[in-house]
Amino acid sequence: MVHLPDQRLAQLIQRHEALASEMANPALEPSRFVSLSKDYAELTPAAEAARAVLAMRLEVAELEALAADAGADAEMRALAAEELPELKAKLPEAERNLALKLLPKDSADAKPAILEIRAGTGGDEAALFAGDLARMYQRYAELRGWRVETLSASPAELGGFKEVVMGVNGEGVFARLKFESGVHRVQRVPATEAQGRIHTSAATVAVLPEAEEVDVQIDDKDLRIDVYRSSGPGGQSVNTTDSAVRITHLPSGLVVIQQDEKSQHKNKAKALKVLRSRLYDMEREKLASARSADRKAMVGSGDRSERIRTYNYPQGRVTDHRINLTLHRLPEIMEGTGLDELVSALIAEDEAERLAALDA
Repeated sequence: MVHLPDQRLAQLIQRHEALASEMANPALEPSRFVSLSKDYAELTPAAEAARAVLAMRLEVAELEALAADAGADAEMRALAAEELPELKAKLPEAERNLALKLLPKDSADAKPAILEIRAGTGGDEAALFAGDLARMYQRYAELRGWRVETLSASPAELGGFKEVVMGVNGEGVFARLKFESGVHRVQRVPATEAQGRIHTSAATVAVLPEAEEVDVQIDDKDLRIDVYRSSGPGGQSVNTTDSAVRITHLPSGLVVIQQDEKSQHKNKAKALKVLRSRLYDMEREKLASARSADRKAMVGSGDRSERIRTYNYPQGRVTDHRINLTLHRLPEIMEGTGLDELVSALIAEDEAERLAALDA
């Protein structure tokens, strides 16, 4: 467990109090006040946790001194000796809580997310599984009070999706979904299988933090925008006007196609949202790779080619290979109700790894 010295905790509290004092200055410029308010709000949880730890450490020291004081009242010494073990048992949890608050924050954690699901190996069955995953995440989002918007979808002939891209908005979306990126494998008897044999198929999930214009500046001269007639099902006027949009980002080679809306303007706006998020994610990947050569060993590697989870239908189990966790709750997980247990376990493992690195 990380043990932070009292002096460091005192400095943290002093910094928090100094921010509060400066914010109280009536002559402060509005822009400076906004900046200070942001810093103060970010520091407050850690400062409060530091105060709690210091107070607990002080109480432990006072109880130890009283319990060891031969000249003190016998009843008071006995009471101190009785309270001491309980307080000492609570202190490590308070210190862990403080250490978690001091861990570097992922600046994207509070952002909405772009969720991309693509059918992988397995043909029609992979597309059906991609559809099952899309429904799982939609149900999970509903249970957490998040809003889901389908940005684009390529339905498969027998059901499911060749590809579906969804925007998910709400509190802490990216923080909870970011470990879902990777290859999801399914083992089951497909509906199209006449012999009852178990097949293995896969779908790829990519979770990107939704970028705002301030996060990624895109120069118009770096874009090639093509408009054309939509193809596939869509009802009246969808495939009778040039409403589909293809945007190519020339420096990176990224291509985004959007044709779900009847309006060319709406398709362009959705395509730019996805493009901006993909570019933002690329920059985050570069920074993270530069920081850690062992990044693939971490829970949150985000490697799209990594097999992260297996959904075994005959045995009713789901296994996350990164943390060696198997849950025999497949029906609940696919309904979204059981997914939180997996997500929370991944977040806890990531926190443990980062705490261990902080301690080292």
